[in-house]
Amino acid sequence: MKKLVLLLSIFTLIFFSVYTAYIDTNVTSAYKAYAISRVLYWGSRGDDVKQVQSRLLKWGYYTGRVDGIYGAGTYRAVRRFQRKNGLKVDGIVGPQTAAALGISFKRATRNVTRNDNVYLLARAVHGEARGEPYIGKVAVAAVILNRVEHPSFPNTIASVIYQPGAFTAVSDGQINLAPDKDSIRAARDAMNGWDPSYGSLYYWNPATATSRWIWSRKVIVKIGKHWFGK
Repeated sequence: MKKLVLLLSIFTLIFFSVYTAYIDTNVTSAYKAYAISRVLYWGSRGDDVKQVQSRLLKWGYYTGRVDGIYGAGTYRAVRRFQRKNGLKVDGIVGPQTAAALGISFKRATRNVTRNDNVYLLARAVHGEARGEPYIGKVAVAAVILNRVEHPSFPNTIASVIYQPGAFTAVSDGQINLAPDKDSIRAARDAMNGWDPSYGSLYYWNPATATSRWIWSRKVIVKIGKHWFGK
């Protein structure tokens, strides 16, 4: 009997070791695949934006200056182009819209480990905003980054996320779930400067919030089930 129990214990240990390695490898590979493609949105700057503006100007969708600044004019032109070409009309130049424009963004791949800040941020996003619209995931990541920059909070991503009582996902263990592709991409987009929360330091679900104090915060934007504010 003791031998049987020992054999079962060894088998279980081997199984979970192999399974964990499999999950880590596939999640890391998924991140690498997404790291290759750059996403442009309102606020982006640089030569990639100029490429988009030039192409849209040539085809009559854009009438502004080719200045490399993704502002209101570029946003509206992208939406017109997307609508005309049967693409998702979100004003964001992702892989599909870039391909339709005939543009290929060059971006170096990046090796990622489980200890990487992007991966940790993605885990927090997955635990806190799973099921929310993509822009809501980015907004949750942005709130964490906004806290890092704010003097009232710790100054690293890890210390903000693991600040006692700060996030439900840490309290209930969902922080330990492997993030999906959207959570990883949302974390990366937030770290690249996209902040749909407009500088918010807090977010909450009004249907489930139990803290009276949170209702004293000024609401800046509502995305999905979350309200974001300061």
